Amino acid sequence: MSGRGGRAHARAAAARVRRRLSGRGAGVAAIVIAVLWTTPTFGLLLSSLRPEDQIKSTGWWTFFSDPEFTLENYRQVLFGTSSSSGRMAGFLVNSVVITIPSVLLPLALATFAAYALAWLPFRGRDWILVGVFALQIVPLQMALVPLLSFFSRGVEVFGVQMLPAWDLEGPARFVQVWCAHTCFALPLGVFLLHNFMSEIPGELMEAARVDGAAHGAILRRIVLPLAGPALAAFGVFQFLWVWNDLLVSLIFAGGTAETAPVTVRLAQMAGTRGNEWQRLTSGAFVSAVIPLAVFLAAQRHFVRGLLAGGVKG
Repeated sequence: MSGRGGRAHARAAAARVRRRLSGRGAGVAAIVIAVLWTTPTFGLLLSSLRPEDQIKSTGWWTFFSDPEFTLENYRQVLFGTSSSSGRMAGFLVNSVVITIPSVLLPLALATFAAYALAWLPFRGRDWILVGVFALQIVPLQMALVPLLSFFSRGVEVFGVQMLPAWDLEGPARFVQVWCAHTCFALPLGVFLLHNFMSEIPGELMEAARVDGAAHGAILRRIVLPLAGPALAAFGVFQFLWVWNDLLVSLIFAGGTAETAPVTVRLAQMAGTRGNEWQRLTSGAFVSAVIPLAVFLAAQRHFVRGLLAGGVKG
């Protein structure tokens, strides 16, 4: 009886919280927060469309009293050929080449690992899960030097070369970035997907085994369809992280035009031509519009996945 009373009390408390969050005051607060949150992005968009003389002399809010548009800033940033232009089209392609494999690889590996930790009984499974959780608190900066040494020198034990150096040059250095992002993303991905998969009713798994389904069929036909929100949440999170990354890509891919992502180019523009505001604003918006579109397209699945996989029980 005490257990039932506790669950009833919890449901009543959750209902009160939902009523408060769905009230008029909560709606007004959400609108105010949304306006404050989107105002800088809106100002960035207007600034990127204003002529150079106006953006350097007046604020973006004066656009409403003296509206004037131009696409010259975007043309210079994307396709300009002079040394002062952005020339970001090639860097955008590099970002796409870096981001897509850096999302798909950890997503696939984390899915297999999470399924194994959730539904395959073997010795030491709990300790592995504890280790995966502990890896999330390790700063990635601590792994940059050892990982870079692994790529450039290989592995040597007591003077014996166990693994050779990779010695990758040019576009082949993309492989190093993919491996680095995959290593850094796996702890969070395994933890998030494991929490979601472990909540799938065991009766479904038992029924599938009775029907003769192997683990591959169970994963493909039962787990993956049910884990869609969690997979989308981790995929969106990883996409945003990789696309906006500067440190990892700069270290493992270099700062050359054939391998550097768009974030490296933005940093170069801000450091060498900080007075070219019209190009910096348009370049920043070009860099932000793709992850913004991805997030808005998968926003519902992203929120559902975080809520379902972030809390267990």
